[in-house]
Amino acid sequence: MNSTHGNKVNPAQENNADEVRQAVRDSYSKVAAGKPSGSGCCAPNLDSTESCCDTSKDFDVKSVYSTRLGYSEAELNSVPTGADMGLGCGNPRAIAALKSGEVVLDLGSGGGFDCFLAAREVGPSGRVIGVDMTPAMITKARGNAKTVNANHVEFRLGEIEHLPVADNSIDVIISNCVINLSPDKPQVFREAIRVLKPGGRLAISDVVASAELPEQIRTDLALHSACVAGATVISELKEMMRAAGFAEIAIIPKDESREFIKDWAPGRKIEDYVVSAYIEALKPENDCCGTDCCS
Repeated sequence: MNSTHGNKVNPAQENNADEVRQAVRDSYSKVAAGKPSGSGCCAPNLDSTESCCDTSKDFDVKSVYSTRLGYSEAELNSVPTGADMGLGCGNPRAIAALKSGEVVLDLGSGGGFDCFLAAREVGPSGRVIGVDMTPAMITKARGNAKTVNANHVEFRLGEIEHLPVADNSIDVIISNCVINLSPDKPQVFREAIRVLKPGGRLAISDVVASAELPEQIRTDLALHSACVAGATVISELKEMMRAAGFAEIAIIPKDESREFIKDWAPGRKIEDYVVSAYIEALKPENDCCGTDCCS
């Protein structure tokens, strides 16, 4: 199944998928290095070198961005320095209801911010795996893990369309503003179903399209890296997830997110087209897809 926005093809069809991935990888490699990226899901200004991901600037990412996403000061102060780079669009753990002993997978784990917070909730009897396709991010996350001796957290290099994770091994998948970046979202959800245990759950925060994206937005690689051009409308996202095998799908837009989304590309009016949403779903206990249980 191909994702479309109305009758328009998505960026993966209009831009070569590998070109999209490379643009995203290049952008987030710069973020990992603490350099202005010119793009990224972190309130960037695409027309300047200013970005809340630029750690050389004289402001605190924690105070200007992450607290707006629903993270508490206690949570922000509990992670290794440098793990929070302000790359999200929400707090997926707010809906994940993590339990002690669970195995958690973070799609697009970046510097490990959500992984370290999840590790506190699952405890030493649980495990957290972060997957990211950017080598610089994996290096940064592993370095962060060493500083706090997070022995039950590991980071693996890989694409979320081809997860380096065993079948039926994960209790909960979280992700923070990453799936929109994929040029093959149906494959991401197929992989998510594959690695989840029966009864496992998906709890993510991501950007969705609230209106059809204009062509000049859909084909802009910089806006793709900025978590805008790859956004999918809710009805199509649900269709992808159902086709993959998910049940009990709930997508809840957060209209208040438009206040920080408008800062991602000032003057481009992107807040008229995209909004952050919480996305939840379950992998059925039994393989009953094709029946009403997956509707």
